[in-house]
Amino acid sequence: MRLLFILVLSAGLGVRLYLSGRQLRAARAHRELVPAPFAALIDVRAQRKAADYTIARIRLGSLETLLDALWVLWLTLGGGIAAIDAGWRLTGWPQLWSGAATVASVLFLGALVSLPFSLWSTFRIEAAFGFNRTTPLTFLTDRLKGLLLAIALGAPLLLGVLWLMQYAGRAWWLLAWLAWLGFSTLLMWAWPAFIAPLFNRFAPLDDAALRGRIEALLERCRFASRGVFVVDGSRRSAHGNAYFTGLGRNKRIVFFDTLLQTLEPTEIEAVLAHELGHFRLRHTLQRLLVSALSALVTLALLAWLGRRPWFYAGLGVPTPSAHTALLLFLLVTPAFTYFATPLGAWWSRVHEFAADRFAAQHADAAALAAALIKLYRDNASLLTPDKLHSAFYDSHPPALTRIAVLRALEQS
Repeated sequence: MRLLFILVLSAGLGVRLYLSGRQLRAARAHRELVPAPFAALIDVRAQRKAADYTIARIRLGSLETLLDALWVLWLTLGGGIAAIDAGWRLTGWPQLWSGAATVASVLFLGALVSLPFSLWSTFRIEAAFGFNRTTPLTFLTDRLKGLLLAIALGAPLLLGVLWLMQYAGRAWWLLAWLAWLGFSTLLMWAWPAFIAPLFNRFAPLDDAALRGRIEALLERCRFASRGVFVVDGSRRSAHGNAYFTGLGRNKRIVFFDTLLQTLEPTEIEAVLAHELGHFRLRHTLQRLLVSALSALVTLALLAWLGRRPWFYAGLGVPTPSAHTALLLFLLVTPAFTYFATPLGAWWSRVHEFAADRFAAQHADAAALAAALIKLYRDNASLLTPDKLHSAFYDSHPPALTRIAVLRALEQS
């Protein structure tokens, strides 16, 4: 197990760095040349900004990837989990509580390790390119709120899973899966109305003309929601976006205020039609089902590995337990599942093309293309990414391909 883990982790690290290098070269190669389909709305300065922004993010991401690999190696083969676990065992607490403390400690330390990268990304890279509007106080407040939410929501779930692992017998994983389904459903329902407002202000859309246009679109698409809201995304970033969230009758349509400042009403309508396409074409339901099935398989695999002494011994943990099995699984699994990333990215791009076609049928393909070009420009998106990097990672089609397809739809 030890050798296999080292080989897989090293291979993943090598692929990540190789693909990052390719993306860096693509950004540099096209830094001075705006692709013809975008020349009317994007100038050379915006093209340079997108290239430089991409380069800065990739450099930071590569460093974070390398540190993450070293962190995982220290926690596993380096004895980090074993040492933290041994320290909490000295308290004499029951295993359920000391185990939960061990898991929480590792997760908290991991957050501390990643914190410098978040700070650098927010206050150096995002600020340098004119995107950051987050103050240090807002950044700190967001982190504290996130920590309190993690404790309030995550602690009961963690304790429940560990209790099932220790006392519910061999079928614990099935009961844990049912608990996870219930928790996830509750969270999806509660997020828009109770959790998201802890971080942002949501106000009903007050543009009567735009609201009327959106309501007509919703009627055409047979979509019922609890309202159209504008979120104060500009408090933290200049990036723009739109999405719908929630479950059942608690669904909400949300626009970033930055998006409304950039796009024309027909373009906003087209962007929303695309998002509604994901719902009407059951992309959201498909993803939920796949997520549920993946969780079931994952928990079954964890239950099987948790009964194998070599799983612990091969990964630097001398004392098997429910909580160390959970921690090892959380740390090791991403190294193996990383190589399935292109499959997930491909599936997402298929959904994006389908949602674009839906938007072309219920709104205006030309307006959607114009909106996307503005978003590419304003978000400093790389218009000419490396093809292999894009195929491996990108959840959305490359800009050139996507705009070409929309313009073909416009002509049809």
